[in-house]
Amino acid sequence: MPNNEAIFKVKDCVKTFGHGKKSKTALKGVTFDIADEEIISIVGGSACGKSVLAKILLGIMKETSGEVLYQNRKITDQKKHWNEVQMIFQDPFSCFNQFFPIRSQLEDSFNIFLKKPSRAEIKERVDQALIAVNMKPNEIEEKYSFELSGGQMQRMLLARIFALKPKVLIADEPTSMVDACVRAGILDYMMKLKEELKMTIVFITHDIGLAYYVSDRLFIMYDGQIVEQGAPDDVTFSPKNEHTVQLLDDIPDANKKWIDREK
Repeated sequence: MPNNEAIFKVKDCVKTFGHGKKSKTALKGVTFDIADEEIISIVGGSACGKSVLAKILLGIMKETSGEVLYQNRKITDQKKHWNEVQMIFQDPFSCFNQFFPIRSQLEDSFNIFLKKPSRAEIKERVDQALIAVNMKPNEIEEKYSFELSGGQMQRMLLARIFALKPKVLIADEPTSMVDACVRAGILDYMMKLKEELKMTIVFITHDIGLAYYVSDRLFIMYDGQIVEQGAPDDVTFSPKNEHTVQLLDDIPDANKKWIDREK
């Protein structure tokens, strides 16, 4: 269960790209807190600003105005921040260099640490991380990214998180490139991360059904703003905003008539 201490505090966060008449505001005064060990989902359609917000929380993008605090401090040292906050991106193949073996890249991930573990400890942690995502270490020995499936590559990203053991995981559409069966497995691995490492998870998705399954709270985004937030049951069963209703209507219903074939 999450405790009451806020690990992230975001207040009046604005992010604008460009200048003058050609400027585009991606975030429009976003305000929220994330409690330590909480799982929150930021849910919204394409271009609503959710991925921009994720990058600001990761520290690879700077807000134009407002305040973003991690453990009551501004994010000023990226490398130090990445010791505790890591991200899973949508496309796992873009996260690994195709010219180097997967195993060596998992081990090189430890270079981010200010105090790097010994080679023996790194090898052991990578082995245990691979086992945690149901991959035998010898199965990826000398394997390259193009030799693995999309589902296996997503598991490699999760293995990196198991190995590095960050305090916060930001997962940007981690199930968008895999089929339904693999998607369920990835969500189970994320829950395993949460339980074993006492991790805070920020889940970025357009799928409010998946968000309901994994979250302590839901944040609904539209046009750069959080238009509704609350417990999953409150948001999904008693929505107060029209954009939340639209996201709920978009969930596939096996009993719904999609095409009138009688015409």
